[in-house]
Amino acid sequence: MPTIDELIAAQAACTRFLSHEFPRSPRAELLALAEAVGPDEQADMYGGGTIVTDFEAHIAELLGKQAATFMPSGTMAQQIAARIWADRRGIRTVAMHPRNHLDAPENEAYRWLHGLHGLPVGQAHALITLEQLQQVSEPIGVLLLELPQRHIGGQLPTWDELVAITSWARERGIALHMDGARLWESGPFYAPRTYAEIAALFDTVYVSFYKGLGGLAGAALAGPADVIGEARVWQKRHGGNLIRLYPYVIAARKGLADKLPRMAAYHAKALELAAAFAGVPGIEVVPNPPHAHMLHVFLHGDPERLTEAHLAQARETGTWLIWRLESGLLPNWSKFELSVGDASLALPTDDAAALLAQLIERAQAPMLMPVG
Repeated sequence: MPTIDELIAAQAACTRFLSHEFPRSPRAELLALAEAVGPDEQADMYGGGTIVTDFEAHIAELLGKQAATFMPSGTMAQQIAARIWADRRGIRTVAMHPRNHLDAPENEAYRWLHGLHGLPVGQAHALITLEQLQQVSEPIGVLLLELPQRHIGGQLPTWDELVAITSWARERGIALHMDGARLWESGPFYAPRTYAEIAALFDTVYVSFYKGLGGLAGAALAGPADVIGEARVWQKRHGGNLIRLYPYVIAARKGLADKLPRMAAYHAKALELAAAFAGVPGIEVVPNPPHAHMLHVFLHGDPERLTEAHLAQARETGTWLIWRLESGLLPNWSKFELSVGDASLALPTDDAAALLAQLIERAQAPMLMPVG
């Protein structure tokens, strides 16, 4: 298997990318951000100052909420939202999808730090349904829904399904929190509804500024003014009220301005790629058609052989298709996550499909060409 250093070096030498572009150097990144700062803007102090507060107000307006607070990470934002609603409802149980962000990715911090209890609802490889929620026999304090559901290929419930689920929760006094790490990518699926109309179904919403937008890091939690006021207290308790937040805010602001208008184009490209890939023997796409501009692509072949073949192909063609392959659900199938962005728009769809077909053939050959 190639080492991480070999993969990074090969990716850096490529000029075309199916998904993520090779990141710019820190110097280039910071120079680009410097150009996005107004001549009269001043640094914040512990989140105070218009560079932060104006952006928070913009996010609150965009999501149709009374207030929003900028936080260094979504991990922090989600734990705080769940804690506040559980305290207010007097019920420690958080119902969520089995493949949520709060469990394995965050080491169950909600349980260890806040004494909350996670309740998995539904099946690991499908969306939560209203019928599955109706079968829950214990009290629920908070219902957390992720839009879109990343670990199953960015799937989204239909609008009617989403309304039915959130209405069911409201009728029972269950707080509704959205894991909107990739909410921006959901816009085209629910169009012509606005982000504010989507967010209106939830009490609080978390959004990320690096997932899909290319920011350095950072997130926002939006909701009622009193909840966000309490969230700011918890943010301090989490050590999240950094002395300087402005570099993250500038990057978030720039990413939102540059990329939010491109979401429809990204989604159209995802639909185009999925249709092309589906016509190639040895490729399966989930979901097909894509709901957002991310999808899971399954390739027939062993992950190690495919990775070695991809490295050799990238060196020859200057085109990088896959960053990380993992075993698929079936033997001798592999999977990678494709997130469409600017680099994807620049790569002709026919070229991407042809290169993936060649990759599968190459990995199945008796002997791979030498690497190096």
